[in-house]
Amino acid sequence: MTRLSFFSAPFLLGFDGFEERVDRLAKASDGYPPYNIERLVEADGTERFVISIAVAGFREDELEVVAEDNQLVVRGRQREDQTRQFLHRGIAARQFQRAFLLADGVVIGDAVLNHGMLVITVTRPKATKAARRIAIRSQ
Repeated sequence: MTRLSFFSAPFLLGFDGFEERVDRLAKASDGYPPYNIERLVEADGTERFVISIAVAGFREDELEVVAEDNQLVVRGRQREDQTRQFLHRGIAARQFQRAFLLADGVVIGDAVLNHGMLVITVTRPKATKAARRIAIRSQ
């Protein structure tokens, strides 16, 4: 059975990979860890996005930020310390993976861990709109 979607419309050419990424992101979304995304527009039209992820309890070496396949992927892996003995454990050691879909031309800046917040800066330079005429050949 053929699966129909918005991206299978005849006027949307070459969006197959985009649809796969959207499906993958939709399946991977749970609420942990919480995050904010702030949009800032510079005077020259450049957009900056500041992604703040609450990663309290994670050390820098337990976090990974990777750009792969037009995605920004943030992973956290806490290791269990077997030498510690808890009388009460309300804060579990957890793993997570959070992915953000990136548009073409977006540049990932830096990632800073400060007071339990991982802040990642992403920039989209102002796009120059260009039209070009396509030559028609006869055969």
